[in-house]
Amino acid sequence: MRIVVATVIVSVGVATLALAQAPQPGSDPNFTGVVTVMDAKDISGGRRTFEAGARTAWHSHDKGQLILAEKGRMRTGRRGQGYKEYDEGGSEYTPPNVEHWHGATPAAPLTQVNIQFGGTTKWLVKTTDDEYKRK
Repeated sequence: MRIVVATVIVSVGVATLALAQAPQPGSDPNFTGVVTVMDAKDISGGRRTFEAGARTAWHSHDKGQLILAEKGRMRTGRRGQGYKEYDEGGSEYTPPNVEHWHGATPAAPLTQVNIQFGGTTKWLVKTTDDEYKRK
């Protein structure tokens, strides 16, 4: 009988602990509706400054990437497409495994913020001048 009671107590304790550690919707005066805090342990980020005309090599991220033009104007390109440009504050999300590059425009430097969602980056060949200029 003691073993049964002990097993029940341990099971209830483990279940309670699991629920307590899981993300819980909370009541917060800064939000309306149900807002749940999520774990961000796999998110990493960084900032880089690119001189005018500087850019990354072609690459992809197996979990995707978000880039933001913090200061300056950003140019991005995806495989098989022309480039896009974003003003300061503009951002682009690149889905998982999409080959792309990003950097400054030819006329001005860029400070960029990049966010990865875990995973790895697969670096490829350098972006050519023709690819960088292709509309």
